[in-house]
Amino acid sequence: MLNINIERLKRSIRELSQIGYNEEDHGVYRWGFTAADMEARHWLLDTVKAEGYQAHMDGAGNVFFGIGDYHKKPAVLTGSHLDTVPAGGIFDGALGVLSGLEVLRTLTDHDVQLEHPVWVVATAEEEGRFGGMMGSQAIAGALNMDWLMSAHDADNVYLKDALAEHGLDVMNVLDAAWPPERLKAFYELHIEQGPVLFNEDICIGAVEGISGVFKWIVHLKGKADHAGTAPMNMRSDAFMGLADFAHEIDRIIAEDGTDKTRITVGKVDLKPGSPHTVPGEAVFTIVGRDMSNEIMEELADSCRKALSAIARKHRLMFEYEQVSWLKPQACSDKLTQIIEKKAKSRKLSCVKMPSGAGHDTQFLAQITDAGLIFIPSVNGVSHAPDEWSHWHDVEAGTNVLLDCIIESAS
Repeated sequence: MLNINIERLKRSIRELSQIGYNEEDHGVYRWGFTAADMEARHWLLDTVKAEGYQAHMDGAGNVFFGIGDYHKKPAVLTGSHLDTVPAGGIFDGALGVLSGLEVLRTLTDHDVQLEHPVWVVATAEEEGRFGGMMGSQAIAGALNMDWLMSAHDADNVYLKDALAEHGLDVMNVLDAAWPPERLKAFYELHIEQGPVLFNEDICIGAVEGISGVFKWIVHLKGKADHAGTAPMNMRSDAFMGLADFAHEIDRIIAEDGTDKTRITVGKVDLKPGSPHTVPGEAVFTIVGRDMSNEIMEELADSCRKALSAIARKHRLMFEYEQVSWLKPQACSDKLTQIIEKKAKSRKLSCVKMPSGAGHDTQFLAQITDAGLIFIPSVNGVSHAPDEWSHWHDVEAGTNVLLDCIIESAS
């Protein structure tokens, strides 16, 4: 039984973690299509080319590298994303990319001959700066030009402009689609980003399905006023509207959600933003998740109704923009069974489980068999500087990935 080289994988993860690292809060800042994100992509290209692998970046900013010709035989693809949330951790996404590289290195070290090509992808813009998961959506052919031209982030930076800043043309993004016949399977290794595996002392999660997610940018518009002279009962205070909505979230989930439902207000901007001025506008994001698309629609409807009522109460105008709507996605039963089998063959504990977070797998699953492997996150922490996974779990997960790829490519 082959084993990966964990010390080599550690070095790669630590080297990548320095790109976008912030000394003050110890977080990693590689927000999609920022300078640090693109630096990481070029670092990866240089690294794998120096090791002799075929490599290229497509029009969507996805980096591909591997062995074999996927034009002649369908490839087994693995990977994840390189971008991070602001002040993110070192494993989210990066693990899936660099574990794929370590699998290639192990196959090369031992001169393993496989029937199908094996390739790795480092997808672009998975963390949803512009809404959605642009890189994997591009691969799956799930984008259109209307969305590409109108997509923007919460600071009103347009995707097409962010691409142009780094020498990429938005018109080339649609060329990144892969015909399904070029793929035999896709595997993604990822940290769980939740507490289940860690709390239950389970080594491997074989993911059965991935939660859907919708993202809104909401505007509550009132009237800016003097904080000292405007009577409390005569204000049109946009912040009070936001605060009221925050208190409605638990009720909405209790009435219309499930135990898998999540609703989050993650970014808020109060305008004009002065301590001595009543906020005239609140701009904030709402992200909703569930394993059922029907439930997601009910949650969205409840959010709309609650915000409309709150706006009337506080004399506000309510507007929102739906930035993205990603439906829940089942993983391949066949690949999930392979993951379970390979974990058990290494005497590793394994459990089938859902994913509450979105992953590239949910779009690759639309064009090929796709499987998602989880390893524990210490205390369930992710999207934060103290995100951590133990190296023995990283090693175990990467060995399972290696075994799965060998079986699917044989």
